[in-house]
Parts: sequence; structure tokens; C-alpha cells
Amino acid sequence: MSQLMSGAKILLECLSREGVDVIFGYPGGVTLPFYDALYDHPIRHVLVRHEQNAAFAAQGYSRSTGRVGVCCATSGPGATNLVTGLVDAMMDSIPIVALTGQVSTKLIGTDAFQEADTFGITRSATKHNYLVKNIKDLPSVIHEAFYIAASGRPGPVLVDITKDVFMGNAQYEPVNSIHLPGYKVYTEGHTGQIRRAAQMILEAERPMIYAGGGIILGNAHDELRELVEAVDAPTVCTLMGLGGLPCEHPNFISMPGMHGSYAANMAMSGADLLIALGVRFDDRVTGRLAAFAPHAKIIHVDIDPAEISKNRNADLPIVGDLKRILPKLTAIIREIRTESGNLERTGLKAWWKQVRGWKEENPLVPVYSTTEIKPQHLMAEIDRISGGKAIVTSDVGQHQMWAAQLIRYNAPRLWINSGGLGSMGFGLPSAIGAQFANPDQLVFSIVGDGGFQMSLPELATLMNYGLPVKIIVMNNGYLGMVRQWQELFYNNRLSSVTLDSFPDPYLLAGAYGFKGRTIEHPSELAGALQEAIEYNGPYLLNVKVTPTENVYPMVPSGGAINEMVLGPVQPSPVA
Repeated sequence: MSQLMSGAKILLECLSREGVDVIFGYPGGVTLPFYDALYDHPIRHVLVRHEQNAAFAAQGYSRSTGRVGVCCATSGPGATNLVTGLVDAMMDSIPIVALTGQVSTKLIGTDAFQEADTFGITRSATKHNYLVKNIKDLPSVIHEAFYIAASGRPGPVLVDITKDVFMGNAQYEPVNSIHLPGYKVYTEGHTGQIRRAAQMILEAERPMIYAGGGIILGNAHDELRELVEAVDAPTVCTLMGLGGLPCEHPNFISMPGMHGSYAANMAMSGADLLIALGVRFDDRVTGRLAAFAPHAKIIHVDIDPAEISKNRNADLPIVGDLKRILPKLTAIIREIRTESGNLERTGLKAWWKQVRGWKEENPLVPVYSTTEIKPQHLMAEIDRISGGKAIVTSDVGQHQMWAAQLIRYNAPRLWINSGGLGSMGFGLPSAIGAQFANPDQLVFSIVGDGGFQMSLPELATLMNYGLPVKIIVMNNGYLGMVRQWQELFYNNRLSSVTLDSFPDPYLLAGAYGFKGRTIEHPSELAGALQEAIEYNGPYLLNVKVTPTENVYPMVPSGGAINEMVLGPVQPSPVA
């Protein structure tokens, strides 16, 4: 039965029907009708201190739960401040719905106060976007937005709503079906292709499973483990795929790519078959594309047909949902092996011996010192305390790579970072979203002294909502990753990378009403982390680490992934 409702109340009713329980946002002039309606509504609104952080927090919520995250901003600067977070979600395929206010329909195009062409600005920053100028369109648009954000290859969707739509009244009728004739999602995969893939896998002497963020996004971690054990292949998980296969699983090698392990990169280079699952052959993984996996045939499974053969040609493509396709592939592999008498694969035994040899030759292990805290030591202590079960969000830079290398993630959705866009300032607000979604779980936000200072205002949000996020600042006094490149490839000409000052954590955290401290000696580290965990509330721990430590292994720009720099080298002259 229909009823007369304002646009603001219709929007809230639609959000409720989509199961939304929290919105991260910042109010403004044209969204006032929405916030007035929200005052009496059970959906919780989290007031962040900057709109960009609303989008990052919505991502933290989504990445840690698999549900659609929601953020909200007003027109003009509020909406434009969301753009970095939207592009970030687009690059990492994270489902969020962004709601923005727009000036009244009659004022569009007049350069009205706080008017911006949000629809035009965000066209390339989103999977899809809408401008709602008719209140009757609002219910169908909101439900379409959630469907598009979550289905197929996920991504951000923006809905720009004019003030007169918020304030207008209309008969509201629930939307029970969605009709998008131009939008097709392929889920099942081609049966013949799946059978051919199984045959290729069983014929391979040196198979390698290359699992990416699509495993996490598709909730296909259990199905991945079944396939890995059926094939008994060495498996790597990309930066976005960590936790897709538990780090403690015997078949897990590590992360591949620019800062991947020696064993992972050598195995990718030596494989005769790459089973690529939910990956996009990103340049950070492949290095020089022409030299990537030169001996391997490629089976590429992805839900997005645009990714197939985009960067590396697929010898056998399968388009569809990993959660549906992997069980079929595993079943056929087992069926064929049973029919052939489970013959022992001598080539696979030799391949495993080679891969294990690479792991032993150059293992990923922490570096320790008795006089200063090494960044790797910091990550090893966080790993010890978390036991592969804590949610870890990171900012972008050296600390991100060390956290990916040295902290275990034994389940999906524990590792939250900005992979594709590499947005500094991501770590703290994404932790806020993750903590709201998982109130009883330990959440670490590992940040550098650079990125942390891009999100300082959110300390107020932490305290305002009593979120017990443990902020760990890996403080080396530099924009560390940029400094590393300047040292190695620009003759150590350190230009604009020194961070000369950093706020006193005791005074900074104290100003917001919680606890903070600085540590400098290795003997303090374990106790300080334990104190942070036991503290009832947010905690800011500033860890001063070796200033000029570099992340290794490292594949130089333009290098093949088996051309790794494994340790300190002499600086090269400027080309």
C-alpha cells in the first residue's frame, strides 16, 4: 500500500530495505532535509571529519564485511571531496553507494552556491552514477544503485539527489524488482571451458595458482582452498588477495610482485601453467609484462569479461563467478583423476622441490637489531600478537609492504589497504569503518608518519564514538617509499621527502582524550603493543624505526619479476 512521504523519508525507507545500518557522512546545506529525517531514524550516522574519509570508512566497512558501504556528502565541495575515495573503490572493486546532495533542479547550471557537476565529475570515478531530479525515480534508482554496486565486479555507485527531491512529497510504493536490460552479469562459466581447464591443470608439470582480490570479493576462499588441495599447486595471493588462502596453509607461498618474495616471483617465472583467479595482471605483480611468466599458459577466470586478455593473453578464458566456477573445476579434476587411477605426478613433485628450494634460499624473515627498532621487527610483533586473526588496515608506503610480507592473514577480510590507487590517508578512516562493522574484533591501523598526518582529524571521530582502534605509526621521519626510490634510482638526491616534525603522541592523543606514547628501543616494543591492546579505547603508538631501512625484495621499475633486488645496493646514477 502506497503512502505519501517526503523524498528524504523515501530515501531512508529504501536504505532500510537494503539492510543499511550505518552511514558515514558530513552534512551540509542541501542535505539538511535528509539529515532532519535521519534524526528520527534507526540508521546510525557516523560524523567523520572530512568527506574523503567518509568514503574510506565506507570502504573499511565493506572490505571487512562484504556488504555495501554507504557514505554521504553535501553538494559542491562535499561531493568533490568524495572523489578520491570513489576512485580508490573503483580501482579495488569495492561496493559502496555514495549519496550526494545537489542544488535544486531549477538552479542547476546557474553556478549556484555550492553547485558542482557531480554527475559529470564522477562519471569516470564510479561503476555507475545517477542524477535524480524527479522524486518518482528515487526508489528505483536507490535499489538499482545497490544492485549494481554489489553484483558482477563490484564497485562504487554515486546517487546525486537535488534538494527539491529531498523536500518534495510523493506516494511511495516499494520496489520489488529491478530491470536493467543493458546490464548483464555472467556467473556460471562455460562448462566446456571449465572441463578444458581441468585437463590443462592435470597435464601441467609446473602449475601455479595466482589468486587475487576477486577471491575475497566473491567470498570464494573456501572454494579456493578446495581447488588448491585438489591440484596440490603452489599458490600465491596478491596484495588484494591476502587471506584468500590462509597464510598458514602449506601450499601458500606468499605475495608476488614488486615487493613479493623471491620464491613467489621465481615460481611465477618458472611455471608452465598459471591458474589466474580474480586477478587483473596488474603491473605491480607482473613487472615487465613481456617477460612475465614466459613459459606459462594462462587459465584466466574472472567475472569481468573486460579483464580477460586485457594485459596478458589468456590461453583459456572463463568468465563467471569464482564461487560457482571453482567447485565445478575441482569436481572435474577429481573425477578425471579417479578415472585415470590417481597416477602419481612426478613432475609436480620435482616442481615442489624447486619451489621449496627457492623459499629456503631467500625466505621472507624479519630483521632485528639490539639498538634500534627495525620496521620488520615491528610487523613481526604485530603478527605475533594478532596470530593471523586481527583486522589490519594500512596506509600506503613501505609499512604497507612490510605488513603484507610479514603479518599473517588466516582468513579473508582481515587485510584492508588501498591497492590500486595507493591513497595515502586511507589507513585510519578505513579502520574506523572496519571497527564499526566489527565492534568486538581487534583492529590495528598501521600507518606511516606521512599518511597518518593526512587523516589526523579522524582522531576526533575515534574518540567521539569510543572506537578501540590501535593506531601504530611506523615513524621513520621520511616519506619512506619515495625516499627509497630516490636513494636507489636518483643518486640519493632526497628531494622533499624529509618529515622534519611529528606531533608528540602523548599530547596529541591526550588532546582528544585518549592515550598515546612514543617508543624508540626494541626492548619497549612488545610491552607497548600489549599495553595498547589492553587499553580500553583508541590508542596511538608512535614507533620510531630505522630511518633509512628499505623494503626488499624489490623489482625495479621496468624489470622482470625474476630480476629482484634482494638487499642493499649502491645507488645508481640518474639516467
